[in-house]
Amino acid sequence: MLSHGFVSVEELVPTSGLRVDVMALGPKGEIWVIECKSSRADFMADHKWQGYLPWCDRFFWAVDQEFPTELLPEESGLIIADPYDAEILRMGPENKLPAARRKVLVQKFARHAALRLQGLRDPRPSGLL
Repeated sequence: MLSHGFVSVEELVPTSGLRVDVMALGPKGEIWVIECKSSRADFMADHKWQGYLPWCDRFFWAVDQEFPTELLPEESGLIIADPYDAEILRMGPENKLPAARRKVLVQKFARHAALRLQGLRDPRPSGLL
C-alpha cells in the first residue's frame, strides 16, 4: 500500500462485530479496506465482508496467483499478492464515506497504530485499552 501513498494497519475493528484484515489510509484521508483470502474455503466461509463496505471508500480482495478469482465479486477491487509484492489488478468502486464516519475511522486508525507502536516499546502497557 505504501507504493500507492497509503499507510496501513492490520486487524482493525471499525465497529463492534467486525474486524478488517487491513485498513489503509491514503494521503488525502481516503480509507480502503483489504480482505485477505487464502483459499476457496476461506472465501466461502466469509459471510461478513459486505458489512465492511459502509466503513471504507474502496473495498479490495487480496489473494495470491493461485486463488480462483472468478469467485470474487466483480464490483470489488482485486489485489494479487505474493510474499514480496502486490499489484492492484482491479480498482474497487469509490463510495465516499460520510465526513463524520471518516473522522471516527481516522481516529480509530491513529489510536490502533499508536497502540501497536506502544506495544513495541512496552510489551506490558497498563491502562491503555
